[in-house]
Amino acid sequence: MSDRLTVLKTYKLYVGGKFPRSESGRVYEVTDSKDKWLANAPLSSRKDARDAVVAARKAFGGWSGATAYNRGQVLYRVAEMLEGRKDQFVREVADAEGLSKSKATVVVDAAIDRWVWYAGWTDKIAQIVGGANPVAGPFFNLSTPEPTGVVTVVAPQESSFLGLVSVIAPVIATGNTAVVIASEKSPLPALSLGEVLATSDLPGGVVNILTGRTREIAAPLAAHQDVNAIDLSGADADLARELEIAAADNLKRVLRPQAVDGDWSADQGTHRLTAFLEMKTVWHPTGSLGASGSAY
Repeated sequence: MSDRLTVLKTYKLYVGGKFPRSESGRVYEVTDSKDKWLANAPLSSRKDARDAVVAARKAFGGWSGATAYNRGQVLYRVAEMLEGRKDQFVREVADAEGLSKSKATVVVDAAIDRWVWYAGWTDKIAQIVGGANPVAGPFFNLSTPEPTGVVTVVAPQESSFLGLVSVIAPVIATGNTAVVIASEKSPLPALSLGEVLATSDLPGGVVNILTGRTREIAAPLAAHQDVNAIDLSGADADLARELEIAAADNLKRVLRPQAVDGDWSADQGTHRLTAFLEMKTVWHPTGSLGASGSAY
């Protein structure tokens, strides 16, 4: 019989490609569905939220400027890394969501498949939402999608892994960067996902993961002037209303909670891919009007 002590895991935030402790130095207890202690998670502060926005903005230029094909390769690499650590995530999801091992395996498999699905869309979404537009005159114009910028994501509270992946992957697939507020009740799968992202070729700062009190972190992010959009999928009705009002300060894009958000195993469609895209239209004269064009 071994008297060896188990090495307990120290969970940290994932910001700018690194794993800092919360600036506040605070933690909170995370328990399973039977109130059994699992770990201490960092209790993020407003300063942590601001640091995450700075990291996301710094990473935006390089990530949005990468080819869509390259972004797809990176997302596929995330799926590869998750496949290799599948057993760990099955345990964490089972503990977090009170599922049997077999049901947790189904959830993790679906999350891995979702990374692959969104990886396949990175170089195709422009063909779906962009294209040539009919014009009455000696011009032609083309519309192409561009990423919105830094997106705050309030992750689902109950679906701590499949729901989490379902809101992160489409944001970064289209060239945006993300500041993610993980499930307050079950943050551990999200923090472990940060470890996978750090080793999967994803540039630091593209995804930043915060844990703690959802309302405490979300409020300053919704009002932050350098956040361009916010996904309210994990916010309840009252919090979603407050955050939407705060987001109006600098005309953020807001994705409101959807009726289908409760069933994260359902077909996701393309609405999350298009939610944080802006359309750029380029006009160009034809014939004798010259070769110069203009963009709007």
